Amino acid sequence: MTHLCVTCGTQFPPADHAPPHCPICEDERQFVGLQGQQWITLEQLRRTHRNTLFQEGDGIWGISTVPAFGIGQRALLVRTKPGNILWDCVSLIDSDTVALIEALGGIYAIAISHPHYYTSMIEWSRAFGGVPIYLHEDDREWVQRPDASITFWQGDTYPLEHGLTLIRVGGHFPGFQVLHSAEAEKGQGALFTGDQPQVCPDRQYVSFMYSYPNFIPLDAASVRRIVSMLKPFSFTELYGAWPNFVVQGNAKEALRRSAERYLRAFEGFPSIKPRAGEKCGA
Repeated sequence: MTHLCVTCGTQFPPADHAPPHCPICEDERQFVGLQGQQWITLEQLRRTHRNTLFQEGDGIWGISTVPAFGIGQRALLVRTKPGNILWDCVSLIDSDTVALIEALGGIYAIAISHPHYYTSMIEWSRAFGGVPIYLHEDDREWVQRPDASITFWQGDTYPLEHGLTLIRVGGHFPGFQVLHSAEAEKGQGALFTGDQPQVCPDRQYVSFMYSYPNFIPLDAASVRRIVSMLKPFSFTELYGAWPNFVVQGNAKEALRRSAERYLRAFEGFPSIKPRAGEKCGA
């Protein structure tokens, strides 16, 4: 049987007993739940939860688990005429989900922004015939269930088929990647970002964090790098990690002004570095 971490949804290799701990949750970007480390099997999850599919954009379908499980993000099925790619992932995969996605053309590849959303990626790959999973090499250490289906790429950009490009922006994780579709939005382009940049509740701005649950902001240099890496790409829509968290219309401009707002606030804070002979908090 395979065990899933209840807090983050990460799946571990098949074993008779649950792992002693979850490295993903013990990292400072995540957390161990207040009830301590808890586990559930994929079989148990299938009995209590289901996935829903809903259209979020032209050729863009969201996949969410109900009731929410783990971190609660949704995956996206990005449709192209020659084939579809699954962007990010959720823990639950079952026969109903596979049937719905097959009716939409299936999946030829999977790409995931960062380790918090790796979840049951191996199960998803196998459910669609062992399709490749594209992750950045810099985040290899966070893969809890290694598998031959995973392709680790290096560098800053990695072209896929059908006008799709993976871009390493770093920041939240060293290998954090986003997905750009040049063909989406009738050729105006779309950006799929997961947590980074994350769409704000007003859907007019995005923001940047090193740790969301622990409220640790991302440093200014990393924010500047994200903007610089995305500068060559055109996109009018930006899809975040949560259902319907989408910046619609001139999303690239929203990214620019969001970064400027963030940097003004970040650089406006006085240094908390103690002066000679002084302790922090004194």
